[in-house]
Formats: sequence, structure tokens, C-alpha cells
Amino acid sequence: MNRSMHLGLRAGERLYVNGAVLRVDRKVSIELLNDVSFLLEAHVMQPEETTTPLRQLYFAIQLMLIDKPNSENAGRIVEGLLASLNRTLDNEDIIAGLGTVETQIGNDRLFDALKTIRAMFPVEERVLAGERSFPRAETHAAAPTAAA
Repeated sequence: MNRSMHLGLRAGERLYVNGAVLRVDRKVSIELLNDVSFLLEAHVMQPEETTTPLRQLYFAIQLMLIDKPNSENAGRIVEGLLASLNRTLDNEDIIAGLGTVETQIGNDRLFDALKTIRAMFPVEERVLAGERSFPRAETHAAAPTAAA
């Protein structure tokens, strides 16, 4: 038996359900009674926001989720982006995250893949800003060494 999903929307907020865009004119509570693909407006990335490699990957996975008739085409784009990112990136946190994303996509957990990518955005920003090490790595590097 499927569990229902309760959503609360504010006036003017959009909900993307199986490729359809719904906008509510007042505060409303919605119960989804069956399995549907949906995204809340806050999680939808617009094309002009795809300014980094991870944001491009996010957008392509988002298309797989909200545009089911074209999900096969978007899936091919996702595969290409993942392969390219795995070849070119050397940040261990992002590479590990991409492995998680691939697993989630393989298990048809597209929303989870989007969450994983969103969590990597700050790391990507630091990498693109040229930071080579992060606080966790600096802690180990700055540890005092024992004098002989």
C-alpha cells in the first residue's frame, strides 16, 4: 500500500507534478494519494542558474524527474555529465557525492540525487574559487609533529 504525501503550499507557490505546473492562489494543503513525481518550487532550478558543472547536472536530473516523456534524453545527458565530471574533478568529497548520485539514479531515487547535489554546491563553490584544501584537511596538516 502506498503512503500518502502531505504538502503545504503558500499563496502563489508552484508545484511541479508529473510535468504539469500548478500554482495555488491561496495557502493550501494538498495530499498526494498515489506515487507521482513532484518538485516544490523552491527545489526547481531555472536554466539561467545552470552556471557550474554540478548545477548543470542538477538541472538535467530535474528534467528527468519533472518531464517523464523526455526523461530518456535527459538521462543520456546525465550519463555524459557524470562521466565528464568523474574524469575531470579531483575533489574527493565531490567524487564520493557523484558516486552516491549515480547509485540514487540507478535506484530511481531522483529527488534524493537532487538533494545530494544541492549539498555539494558549497564544496563546488570553494573548488571553483581555487581553494585546494578545506577545514577538515587543514586540521590534519596543521597538527604538530613530534620532535625527534
